[in-house]
Amino acid sequence: MAITLVNPGGLPEIDVYRQVSVATGSKLVFIAGQVAWDGEGVTVGEGDLAAQVEQCYLNVGTALAGVGASFDDVAKLTVYVVDWTPDKMPLLLEGISRAAGKMKVTPAPPATLLGVAALDIPEHLVEIEATAVID
Repeated sequence: MAITLVNPGGLPEIDVYRQVSVATGSKLVFIAGQVAWDGEGVTVGEGDLAAQVEQCYLNVGTALAGVGASFDDVAKLTVYVVDWTPDKMPLLLEGISRAAGKMKVTPAPPATLLGVAALDIPEHLVEIEATAVID
């Protein structure tokens, strides 16, 4: 495994991610922003943020597996949520939890959450991109 996740002293400990990742691998993997499309390009969970978050994480997992990587190799996630407000956090966490359960992983790399006005098509509520490091 090329990634070590750390919560340095002096920074708050966040339950759903670590503050720092240390990469020692030799190959960088950049996963394009994944939206809530299934393998056929059909939007999953229209109007349901938790369902779309789940699908995005599953798509990131599929992309990682396609290059021989897993969530253990992810150094950084960026999550874009349409019209973000803090009251949406439980839905975001529910989607992450459901995806983690299906993939049997605990995705906890450093993450940035950004509220955006819109994504590529109106039905998409969330987009997630990842950077991974593999040997």
